[in-house]
Amino acid sequence: MVLFGEEKDWKEFLCEDGQVELAELLEKAKKHRCAYMQADDVKVAQLWSALVEVTKELKDTKARLTRVENSMKAIAKMGDAAKREMLRERMKDVFKPKTTEEKEQIDKIVDSLMEY
Repeated sequence: MVLFGEEKDWKEFLCEDGQVELAELLEKAKKHRCAYMQADDVKVAQLWSALVEVTKELKDTKARLTRVENSMKAIAKMGDAAKREMLRERMKDVFKPKTTEEKEQIDKIVDSLMEY
């Protein structure tokens, strides 16, 4: 692009963060240089190579997020189990059930409270 008689690279018009991100992406795509240099349209092939790198990063991020989600779900289940047991113990302390039916009623109350 020619601007006031001086040719500028379009990348210079990107914000600073964009310039850094693009430079890093192009650097990652260089590992595919042997492949994209064989293409009829090297620029397009380089773009596809960069897309491969972005896709790899996205898949890695999704896998990491899944591991974190699974860990958080396990922690939440442990917390729920502890909460359920604490409620059951408190209810037994308060109502002091003697019969199986009274114990079942306490379990129903605990189940109801666990919904909140």
